[in-house]
Amino acid sequence: MDIDLIKKANLVRKWCLIATTEAQSGHATSSLSAVDLMTVLFDKHYSYDIKNPNNLANDRLIFSKGHAAPLLYSLYAASGAYPFEELKTLRAFGSKFEGHPVATFPYTEAATGSLGQGLSIGAGMAIGIQRCRKLIKKPKVYVLLGDGELAEGQIWEAANFASYYKLNNLIAIADINRFGQSEETMFGHSMDEYINRFSAFGWEVLAIDGHNIEEIENAFNLAVNNKSNRPFIIIAKTIKGKGIDEWENKNGYHSKPLSKEYLEKILKILGELKDEVVFPLRMPKEIMNIKQVDVSIEVETEYKIGDVFMTKEINGKALVKLGKINEQLIVLDGDVKNSTSVQDFEKEFPDRFIECFIAEQNMVGVAVGLSKLGFLPYVATFGAFFTRAFDQIRMGRISEANLKLCGSYAGVSLGKDGSSQMGLEDIAMIGALPDSVILYPADAVATEKLTGLQIGFDGISYLRTARTKVPVIYKDEERFLIGGSKVLQKNKNDLLTVVGGGLTVHEAIKAYEVLRSQNIFIRVIDCYSVKPIDKEALILALKETKKQIIIVVEDHFEHGGLGDFVLSALADQKAIIEKMAISSIAHSGEELEVIRAAGIDSSHIVARVKKLLL
Repeated sequence: MDIDLIKKANLVRKWCLIATTEAQSGHATSSLSAVDLMTVLFDKHYSYDIKNPNNLANDRLIFSKGHAAPLLYSLYAASGAYPFEELKTLRAFGSKFEGHPVATFPYTEAATGSLGQGLSIGAGMAIGIQRCRKLIKKPKVYVLLGDGELAEGQIWEAANFASYYKLNNLIAIADINRFGQSEETMFGHSMDEYINRFSAFGWEVLAIDGHNIEEIENAFNLAVNNKSNRPFIIIAKTIKGKGIDEWENKNGYHSKPLSKEYLEKILKILGELKDEVVFPLRMPKEIMNIKQVDVSIEVETEYKIGDVFMTKEINGKALVKLGKINEQLIVLDGDVKNSTSVQDFEKEFPDRFIECFIAEQNMVGVAVGLSKLGFLPYVATFGAFFTRAFDQIRMGRISEANLKLCGSYAGVSLGKDGSSQMGLEDIAMIGALPDSVILYPADAVATEKLTGLQIGFDGISYLRTARTKVPVIYKDEERFLIGGSKVLQKNKNDLLTVVGGGLTVHEAIKAYEVLRSQNIFIRVIDCYSVKPIDKEALILALKETKKQIIIVVEDHFEHGGLGDFVLSALADQKAIIEKMAISSIAHSGEELEVIRAAGIDSSHIVARVKKLLL
C-alpha cells in the first residue's frame, strides 16, 4: 500500500471539505468519491505546464461531472497553482472558484455542469491533437465522468464518435458512486452494465475498485500505454462521500456541506496534513502556445448582377477559399454535406473535415473541444437541427469557445420538405446568447463576404443560409461589416422604410418596384447583420422618411427574430414598427406558395405599406 499516495489523497479531501464548508454549499460528496482516482492521475501521469495553460502540448483534463469542482480546484492547489487558502473563496462573488468550472478558472478546458457534455469536448480535443502535425508527442485527454450523466444520450454519441475515429489518446474515468442527486442511478453499482455498454461501443474497458490505490495505478498505467486503436475507459466502483462516515454510500447528501464543528472532527480523523505542493506536475517535452486567429478574411468574389444562386451553396464555396488561406479552419458536418455543400471542403481538405454523422449535440461538443485548442471549427447543418444542440452552444458560450455556426435551409421558403425541416427559431435562439453575432446574407456576394467575417470573429457567430435561389444584387467590390447594413433603395420622397434579411430582401425589392410604378416610394434596407444590428442606419431612415414607420419582413417566427432586434434598437425612438413574420406552423408546398401563405411575399408587403399610409 502506498502510504504517501493515501496522505496526498487525504490532503485533497481535506481541502474539498474546507472549501465547501466555508461556502456552506457545493458538492463535497461527489468530489470525495473521485479523490483517489484523481490523486493517482496527478501524482503519476498528468503532464502539464502549470505556468502556461495555453501550451498545446499539455495533457487535458475535463471534469464532465462539473459539480465536483471542489476536487478540481483542490488538485491544482496541490499542484502549486495557487495557495490552498484561496480555496476558501469557493462560490464567493468574484472568486475564480465558481460553483461549476467556467473560463474564469484558468485551468478549465471548457465549462461543464450541464451534464453529459464533457466526453464530446474531450473527443474534440483528442481528434484535434491527433490531427495536429506540429505536435511530435501527442498529449493525453482525460475526462472524468459521473455515473448519473451516463443516462445522457450525448455520452453515447461521443462514445460512438471516439471509437469510430480511433481516439486512443482519449482516456475516460467513470466515477460509479451509485447515487445521483435525488436517488440511486440507473444501474447503481451493477458494474457489468457499464462494462457491457462501453465494450459494445468499441472501447478498451477496465473495471476497478476506485479506492484501491494499486488497482488505480495499474489502470492508469494500462490506459496511458494503450497500444490499441481504441479509446480507453476506467470504470471505477466508488463510494459517494468517501471518508465521511455519516455520508458514505448514503442518499440525500448530494450538495450538503459539513457544519464547521463536524469539519474539525473529520480533519482530526484525516490526521496531520501539511499544506504543501504534493503534485509537482511533469513538464511537457514541447512548448507550443495555442494561437487564436482574430483577423477577418476578405474573400474575393466573381459574380454577375442578376445571376441566381442558393446562399447555402455559396457558403460551401467560400469555405474552400477560406481553407486555403487559414489552415486552422476545420469543418464539421452532421451527414448533410451534400445539402449544405460543405462536401467541397471535404474534397479539398480531407484532414480538416470531420464527419460527425447524425449526432448534433456531440458535433457541437467536439467543436468546443477543437476551439479550445486554437482551431477554428465551422459547424454546418440545417438551422432547425441546431435547436437540439442549443444547450451545447449555450455551454460553448460560457466556455468562451470560438464557434462558427452555419444554419442552412432556414425559413418557410424551404417549401416541400415541410415544417420539421424549416429553421424558424434560430435567430431567437442564437440571439439570446450574450455577444453572439448573427449574419443573414441576401445573395452570393454577401454570403462569401460574411463567411469571411465569421472567421475573424472570436466567439459565437451564426450565418443563416437558405435553399431558395436568389439573384445577385451586390457588386463584387461591395464591403460588409459586422453591425452593418445596406440601403438598397433610397429617395428623397420615401414615405417609410421596409427592412428585410435574406430572402425577404428580394421580396422587399419586388414590392418597391410595384409601389414605385404607383408613385409610392419606400426605402429598402438589407439588415444583413441581425446582431449587432445597424441602429444608426435605422434611426437615419426614420429621420429621412416622411413617416416614422418601419416594416420588418422576415422568414422567421414572430418572436425573437429580426423584428425584435429592430424594436430593441429603436426602443427610444418615436416610431411605428410593424412586424411581418411567420405566425403559424407552415405546410409543405411550392416555394412561392408557402411564402405567400406565410404573408411575407411582395404582394403582402405592398398591401401592408398601403394600409399604413391610409
